[in-house]
Amino acid sequence: MALMEKYGDTFKLANQIGLKNPDVKEEGGKIRISGQTEYQADANRLWDSIKTHAGWENEIVADIQAQRKDVFGVHTVASGETLSKIAKTYLGDGSRYMEIFNANKDQLSDPDKIKVGQKLTIPGH
Repeated sequence: MALMEKYGDTFKLANQIGLKNPDVKEEGGKIRISGQTEYQADANRLWDSIKTHAGWENEIVADIQAQRKDVFGVHTVASGETLSKIAKTYLGDGSRYMEIFNANKDQLSDPDKIKVGQKLTIPGH
């Protein structure tokens, strides 16, 4: 299987995220990828996708940079989520939920009342 096909899901994700200034080349048995995401969370998602493929360490050379350093990412609230669960996912600790609440005071008045579909800013950490 050609490397470009093998990592097709990663390229699809890069398109969904909107990787800016993408440069993708296959040469010398490796894929070289560079580009920019708006948020670090999206750069991390691309890396996570790359790492799902066996042998990625010898097949990928990537330079994916986040443009914004003030915000880690934006999360769209799904059914059943809480700020604590979102904080655990992005910040590694559910007790840090107030950091997300404070970053979203423009749309939240109570940390226990978030709504499906809301787009919450995840602060840099």
